[in-house]
Amino acid sequence: MKLTGKTVLITGASKGIGAATARVFAEAGANVALVARNGDAIAHLAGEIGQHAIAIPCDVSRFWEMQAAVEACLKAFAGLDVLIGNAGVIEPIAPLATSDPEGWGHAIDINLKGVYNGMRAAMPVMQEAGHGTIITISSGAAHNPLEGWSHYCASKAGAAMLTMCAHKEAAGQGLRVMGLSPGTVATDMQHQIKQSGINPVSQLDWSDHIPPEWPAKALLWMCGPDADDYLGEEISLRDEGIRKKVGLT
Repeated sequence: MKLTGKTVLITGASKGIGAATARVFAEAGANVALVARNGDAIAHLAGEIGQHAIAIPCDVSRFWEMQAAVEACLKAFAGLDVLIGNAGVIEPIAPLATSDPEGWGHAIDINLKGVYNGMRAAMPVMQEAGHGTIITISSGAAHNPLEGWSHYCASKAGAAMLTMCAHKEAAGQGLRVMGLSPGTVATDMQHQIKQSGINPVSQLDWSDHIPPEWPAKALLWMCGPDADDYLGEEISLRDEGIRKKVGLT
């Protein structure tokens, strides 16, 4: 899969799935716009990738910052072909009855409103161009309740529905929209989950998690025509058939 001359904007690009995705897409020839709150981390990654990468410090929970990020991407690369809505947080993990309202709301702002803000900023650009791919990073938590994760489950469920809405509204204008549920991935988030000791996910061994390069490669595959059968849907990397199609073992 080659994306030479194409431009991808990745939120949450400072580490984990986002950083792995930036490297995979850059290797495929794409220009990559790295968006995250940690400006130093994305600047370092952009320096590693080279001239086809830019770092854009941004808080995705603020629409005007996300809009400015898209404008910076357009200024640097004269287009936007792919949006990966990856930014997300798992903290604060807590039972609903004792959860912190401010922290609960902030997770919604990032995990759900952040996805909306990215779509809202990118979709008019893609609609004007007549093409574009938008992929949201989903989770099994979007479909299954878990103790201590009311904020995460609710926000991921909302983001999954938002992704389906975007497909319904924009498919006729040339946009390809879908979600990727990667399963449990060996990232910093899993350390936070482990430390919480809440629900069965925290009991998993590190070896149970897939490497972040797997969802990164799946995202690249989803940008090609082989994934067109899944437009408007959510692809799960727990599905062995999907892993085979992507070329993961």
